Amino acid sequence: MTTRNDHPAVETLLQDIRLDKGLKTIGEKVLSAERLTPEEGLLLFEKGDLAYLGALANAVRVRMHGDKTYFNRNFHIEPTNVCVFTCKFCSYSRLYKNREEGWELSIEQMLDIVKKYDGQPVTEVHIVGGVHPKMNLDFFVELLQKIRAHRPDLHLKGFTAVELDYMFRKAKVSVEEGMRILHDAGLQSMPGGGAEIFHPDIRAQICHDKVDADGWLHIHKTAHLLGMHTNATMLYGHLEQFWHRVDHMERLRSLQDETKGFNTFIPLKFRNKDNEMAHIPETSVVEDLRLYAIARLYMDNFPHLKAYWPMLGRNTAQLTLSFGVNDLDGTIDDTTKIYSMAGSEEQTPSMNTAQLAMLIKQAGRRPVERDTVYNEIKDYTDVVFSEEELMAR
Repeated sequence: MTTRNDHPAVETLLQDIRLDKGLKTIGEKVLSAERLTPEEGLLLFEKGDLAYLGALANAVRVRMHGDKTYFNRNFHIEPTNVCVFTCKFCSYSRLYKNREEGWELSIEQMLDIVKKYDGQPVTEVHIVGGVHPKMNLDFFVELLQKIRAHRPDLHLKGFTAVELDYMFRKAKVSVEEGMRILHDAGLQSMPGGGAEIFHPDIRAQICHDKVDADGWLHIHKTAHLLGMHTNATMLYGHLEQFWHRVDHMERLRSLQDETKGFNTFIPLKFRNKDNEMAHIPETSVVEDLRLYAIARLYMDNFPHLKAYWPMLGRNTAQLTLSFGVNDLDGTIDDTTKIYSMAGSEEQTPSMNTAQLAMLIKQAGRRPVERDTVYNEIKDYTDVVFSEEELMAR
């Protein structure tokens, strides 16, 4: 167990006479593993500089995980980008009336994607996409059952709370009943998408027609009570103010106190290509790193903080490992279009295991392969990769 004396760099910063008194108090609390208040979270956004926030966040990261940085071998299935909702930040979806511009996969087509990975050591399939009015609860129950029958060792993570809310309402079942049906069909965990910013004032401006904060939280709580683990996201860098971010994180932290069912918090950077909010400039890398650091300090009961590398790009994702992040998601294998269509640096997001492990090593961290719920599979710290492995597609 680490102590205050294990973080001399932070102690030196705390002795700086120029340091704001409130920030110094926060630093003392962080090193003593005390919880920050919403007011202190806001102060970090308003006054915390990058070096100070990074030092504190890294101290927390080391206390929780040492130098371990996790990743998994996964791929995505995106059943459709046709959607009934009109989120202004979305570059991915196409309205149902314009569905000829998008894609709609059949169950057999999605099974073919799974079969493409037969014999490969992937551990997770991540199923998420648009909200299609004809892809209903029965459709996805059948999909889950067929994937489960074909490859029972593959962890099935799927469906945002937005997808589930619509699915359950259309099927005229309660959240509790709907979650039980999907869980019985093979669904094992949920991603964290659709959270955006919880505050209704912002939600009304960017995603007025989809499930609200209470609905999102209720679905995740229900999953937790069934023994499922889920993730949580926050879309930042658009119309929200700092206090909206703190409000969002506080709601998640409160539910985690109650259920302990969240694995990972994943801040998601707003990207402005080809959407109705294209006039809003994107945040700088400095602001991205500040956000990750503050998230690590504030979300004290979330075991893991993830930087989703296809959204940030490899270089920035690598930097986040010094600002509290201990997870980079997975190999992906170019199976997601959600962020490439929004203008992210990664237009063909795919890394093999060697490339992802080397990215982590270059940042001075230990690459550890995990499964979806963070059971450790293999530590790659001492593995030497060949040139062919590092160059392979």
